[in-house]
Amino acid sequence: MPLARGIAAVMLDLDGTLLDTVPDLAAAAERMLAALALPACTQEQIRSFVGKGIPNLVARCLQASAGAGRAQGLQAKALSLYQDFYFEESGRRSSVYPGVLEGLAQLRAMDLRLACVTNKAARFTLPLLEQKGLAPWFELVVSGDTLARKKPDPMQLAHICAEFALAPSKVLLIGDSVNDALAARAAGCPVACVSYGYNEGADVRDLDCDAIVDSLPEAANLLQRKSS
Repeated sequence: MPLARGIAAVMLDLDGTLLDTVPDLAAAAERMLAALALPACTQEQIRSFVGKGIPNLVARCLQASAGAGRAQGLQAKALSLYQDFYFEESGRRSSVYPGVLEGLAQLRAMDLRLACVTNKAARFTLPLLEQKGLAPWFELVVSGDTLARKKPDPMQLAHICAEFALAPSKVLLIGDSVNDALAARAAGCPVACVSYGYNEGADVRDLDCDAIVDSLPEAANLLQRKSS
């Protein structure tokens, strides 16, 4: 669907959209692999592994480091290690992308309701939003374990639309990956993708989205033009 007039709320992805979290994710992965006496993955590998939650990230790290044959047997232990290490590392090196705070301020000034929707578990999401000064901007935060399913399933997006009492066509998702695009399409929501995110190493321009923007202020300006 084209990016339409009448958008009343905006949902924003976290990793790769609001925050560059790869340095912390990579630090935790390095500690996990070292604890298992396995070779490290590069930060660029980790960047391409981000997008479907921490269990998937751990599985991809294990496959890259230990091979597919050993990865499955190590998954449970590795996931437990990773979660402990990431809880310690989260926020140490992560940074807010340029323009994010300005963009959130613009969206709020347009009287748009704001929600954060992420596949990251709440135990990581909520402290990170607080630490980086982003929590006050969001009326609603839906994490990867808030509901039974997460992106690319549309359940999280449908939940936010219901909480806001808005039709999906009035709720824009801004994300950076195929998971965001698929979830939005399945939920019936318009979707814009940022050009600077992760998208599992693929080109964001290949995604089925309604707009590609270089920053949140650009997205806000696009919505402003649509509403005028």
